[in-house]
Amino acid sequence: MDSDDDRGADGISGAAPAVAASTGETSAAGVFAAEVPVAEVPVAGVPGAGTGDSEAPVVVGGMAGLSFPYQVAAAVALAVCGVIACVQLAMVFLHVAPSNTLTKQHGAAVDEWIYPEFEQNWKLFAPNPLQQNVAVQVRTELAGPDGPRTTAWTDFSAEDGRAIRGNLLPSHVQQNELRRAWDFYVGSHDDQNRANGLRGSLSEQYVRRLVMLRLTGHHDGETVLRIQVRSEVRAVAAPEWSDEKISTGPSYRVLPWWKVEAADVPKGTAGYEEADQ
Repeated sequence: MDSDDDRGADGISGAAPAVAASTGETSAAGVFAAEVPVAEVPVAGVPGAGTGDSEAPVVVGGMAGLSFPYQVAAAVALAVCGVIACVQLAMVFLHVAPSNTLTKQHGAAVDEWIYPEFEQNWKLFAPNPLQQNVAVQVRTELAGPDGPRTTAWTDFSAEDGRAIRGNLLPSHVQQNELRRAWDFYVGSHDDQNRANGLRGSLSEQYVRRLVMLRLTGHHDGETVLRIQVRSEVRAVAAPEWSDEKISTGPSYRVLPWWKVEAADVPKGTAGYEEADQ
């Protein structure tokens, strides 16, 4: 007969489960060892542990998860987008860069790519912020009962300025339409107001039509016979802390009188029928 000391010693040494299994006796340690294999005990944080799987499933994302034809299509699309982006950057760079051999040889191609969607109003390495206040003013010759009469100058730029001041969301028309129209005209005409090619003629037509559109409501439906446009240019004053002396007196560029034609008057406005005759 085994003593209690002998059984305790066997349990500590790990031989008890084997003896119990051979003699038909069971213990708590023997049941655990026989029914729960050590390799199948789940381990927290280890995918697939305790399930018998040697490897966890791998999820593949991105282009690698697509089938081969779709991978080819995606690669071609990315390549096309990359080429277009490079061409765009190159064209914009050539457009704003100083004159060089490439712009002299391929200037027409650059302009075709840039205008009108990607036009830039500054020059690379030489920014040219506005240093003058330019106001566009108009006067008209109206047909009256006692003969034609000429009105005073109307400052359209001042009207736009009043519409912008205090307006948190001024429209693009109020901010830029008149200014850009005048810049278009000045840039396509010489000092004698002679047009430089087709863009000069187009800019004149644009200014005439814009002026007639803006005159709507100014003369109570009276017929406009002729219009005259001028610009009043004043240099921006020097800041208070500067010792620079700048003359802020006005200088004018006065255009010749233009006879109003049917093409200059938007349809539906007062005076259109008379101008068409």
